[in-house]
Amino acid sequence: MSDVRKLIGEALSEIIDSAAHGGPRVRVGLQANGSEHGSEEIANAARLAQRQNPSIQVVMIGPKKVEGFDDLEWIETNDCEIDLEKAMDDAMDSGKVAGIVAMHHPFPMGVTTIGRVFTPACGRDMIVASTTGTSAINRVEAMIRNAVYGIAVAKSIGKQNPTVGILNVEGAQVVFKALRKLKENGYDIAFGESKRADGGSVLRGNDILQGVVDVCVCDTLTGNVLMKMFSSFSTGGSYEALGWGYGPSAGEGWKHVVNIISRASGAPVIANAVAYCGAAAAGKLPELVAKEVEAAKGCGLEEIIASFMPKPAAAEEEVKAPAAEPTDEEIHGVDVLAIEDAVRELWKHGIYAESSMGCTGPVVKLNKSKEEEARKILAAASYI
Repeated sequence: MSDVRKLIGEALSEIIDSAAHGGPRVRVGLQANGSEHGSEEIANAARLAQRQNPSIQVVMIGPKKVEGFDDLEWIETNDCEIDLEKAMDDAMDSGKVAGIVAMHHPFPMGVTTIGRVFTPACGRDMIVASTTGTSAINRVEAMIRNAVYGIAVAKSIGKQNPTVGILNVEGAQVVFKALRKLKENGYDIAFGESKRADGGSVLRGNDILQGVVDVCVCDTLTGNVLMKMFSSFSTGGSYEALGWGYGPSAGEGWKHVVNIISRASGAPVIANAVAYCGAAAAGKLPELVAKEVEAAKGCGLEEIIASFMPKPAAAEEEVKAPAAEPTDEEIHGVDVLAIEDAVRELWKHGIYAESSMGCTGPVVKLNKSKEEEARKILAAASYI
């Protein structure tokens, strides 16, 4: 009988809590220790998150190292990383929480996190795909997959037709060509546009400061640096004060919503990360990732990735340059990693060309009279 009363009591408590907050609350677990700013900073962030987002219930997970926070719900553990990780996984597996916010989680290969920053020029939020974990070992492949995961995360938090741009890092032009091919095959992707005079969907630093797209695609290491710069540029670096943290986990077949924060994240960022996690979980992120991956694969994702992987034999082939001639024209859009191979490709067809670096990236310089033919050659070889 006591068990029945307990169940009835819990059910009534949930009904009362739901009525008080305008509907069911999303339960988000929060790692209770490990911050460079102390455990009290984390507990204060939990209170802040609940105050700012009445639809969220924070569940602290970890050793209880602070006094005066009995108003928060706790799942207490020993001060041991293995016990903490087990408690967080158990809480997600059992449904006690819809997702967790943690400073570390052992993601498998193929799973990455999708961050979110506050862009200072226009006060917009922007998703950064990705910031931790690894969606693939090869940078180009990883960035292509990051675009798909970034779109899924954007949709999970209510951005139904997110615009996408690619940060101008090594591999960006290849990634853009691959995503453009995916779009041509029917995958629903909306490319954003640079605010620079020459436009395009490959973004410069000016663009990300303005937040010109909803989803900025980059490799994980660059994304991680961006997160740190955007979140702590006004504090000197030791305290992350702005943004939503390093974001929820996404990957093919991955079922959990695990948002990562830094040990340098302050209460405002942690509170935002809790809200970000709750929104992604309520938006059924794992299901959206599966849906986006299925749609992309249906449009040839795997085949497109394979077609854009490096072709090492081309670089090793010995090709002599034709007789030099004036180079008064430039061809843009060749990735920096493939620029020398692109030049050799033209040499093989008797067209003299040189590689150079313009203000927007690498260019192939050649005689204007050969431009049309050269473009056809480079397009056929997938350099542009």
